[in-house]
Amino acid sequence: METTYSVSGQYVDILSKHIFPATLTIHNGIIENITPCDNAPNHFILPGFIDSHVHIESSMLIPSAFARLAVLHGTIGTISDPHEIANVCGVEGVHYMIGNGKKVPFHFFFGAPSCVPATTYETAGAEINSEAVATLLANEDIYYLSEMMNFPGVLFKDAEVMKKIAAAHKLGKPVDGHAPGLMGEQAKQYIQAGISTDHECFTMEEAVDKISYGMRILIREGSAAKNFEALYELLDDHPHMMMLCSDDKHPDSLLEGHINTLCARAVAKGIDVFNVLRAACINPVLHYKLPTGEARVGDPANFIVVEDLKSFKVKQTYINGILVADEGKTHIPVVEEKIINQFNASDIAEADIQVNVNEYPFNEAGNIPVIEAIDGQLITHCLWLKPTLIENKICSNINEDVLKMVVYNRYFKAAPKMAFIKNFGFKQGAIASTVAHDSHNIIAVGVDDESIVKAINLVIAQKGGISCVSKKEQEVLGLPVAGLMSVQDPYIVADAYTKIDLMAKSLGSSLAAPFMTLSFMALLVIPHLKLSDKGLFDGEEFKLF
Repeated sequence: METTYSVSGQYVDILSKHIFPATLTIHNGIIENITPCDNAPNHFILPGFIDSHVHIESSMLIPSAFARLAVLHGTIGTISDPHEIANVCGVEGVHYMIGNGKKVPFHFFFGAPSCVPATTYETAGAEINSEAVATLLANEDIYYLSEMMNFPGVLFKDAEVMKKIAAAHKLGKPVDGHAPGLMGEQAKQYIQAGISTDHECFTMEEAVDKISYGMRILIREGSAAKNFEALYELLDDHPHMMMLCSDDKHPDSLLEGHINTLCARAVAKGIDVFNVLRAACINPVLHYKLPTGEARVGDPANFIVVEDLKSFKVKQTYINGILVADEGKTHIPVVEEKIINQFNASDIAEADIQVNVNEYPFNEAGNIPVIEAIDGQLITHCLWLKPTLIENKICSNINEDVLKMVVYNRYFKAAPKMAFIKNFGFKQGAIASTVAHDSHNIIAVGVDDESIVKAINLVIAQKGGISCVSKKEQEVLGLPVAGLMSVQDPYIVADAYTKIDLMAKSLGSSLAAPFMTLSFMALLVIPHLKLSDKGLFDGEEFKLF
């Protein structure tokens, strides 16, 4: 059945930096005409926003549910790395994401995960080798090779790593990067291997250095990692080389805003609005060769209507000509979906997580390595501090804010590994999660062994989820899909997450997102000190203690 309709407003031609009153005529999902007109409404029509790097799994929502919220903020597509579910369920997990995403009107542009497992120093649920990567890349639903986190493998020309990159190049598909802190000759070598983007820059100096070698830089602002303030000026300095992304975004945060909020912040900082919109709407389309178009004549009708070019409050979102969001109401339906998982952990006891003095590393001064979590960053620092000893056991010290952290293998029976961490600020209780990048074993932090064990066993009972334990109560949010995602309506998940997040903060934490921060404390590919299910890991030396 043929459909034709029109939408009028102030049309924003981003590339020509021109705004004029116009009527868009849409026929069968395609923009047929853009006709200048008089007396058009004083709202603005522009291409939809694209999140240029995101792990959908971090929203705790399956793709169809993620889309229900994203369209409210004018997002019409995502460059989606299914790396998280792939580390749990392998290639089956990638196809699960693609299949579910196709059930709703939204553009999910998935990549082939390049690092499953991320390192050999942790236990993942699956492996995707270069042959499997090549097979995935040949799939028309796969648009690129996902972030190459194994930058040492690139620098040392590891055979498997180079085969994966070559497979993408052979098909003309871009390769995403991940090289935190890499600069100078090493950055040049990494980029010249054919890696074209990076979302891990946390200083202007690093970003400019990588741009000088031809790399595109993504400004990231997620629930935990926040680099906007450090990098926003690059939008004016290098408008052709910039994109915007969230990387990891929890459901409550996605409910509040998405790429539109970054646009508003950038314009408020005095950045040229056309440069901002180029990064948010055009550069991802050009770089990844996306079939979404640029909201020009002949393109698919992927466009949004916003109130103004300051707040970017979204009035309407259209995808392939379908009105998917209107005045704060989503029109994307709830989709019923099956559950896939891999979870084989058994309950643990307090005796399992005690730390004996003779089993933990000390330096010559009698100090132990302590992870320093940094709010808003994925990197950590390594502090050497005096341990708190009770009956020859190393324990948490609430007064010094040095708490015990545990990582427990979820895939097969193995002893948990322990470390100590600063800056969570808890005065009581514990939190635990099966969202623990990148292998998604169980991770927990707390003030005492009783609370930690309770929190861990709560998520084990759910076969995945996040939990919080205080002196008086306990809460758990089950995440049955790979221990990462819920199949419930996103509004229900967002409400449940908001409740448990507030409970975690009530334990004494001042972190903006305690669960998100915790999830990155096992992320070995980001320096400097992390904990895996195999032990304490030195990110500088890239080895276990």
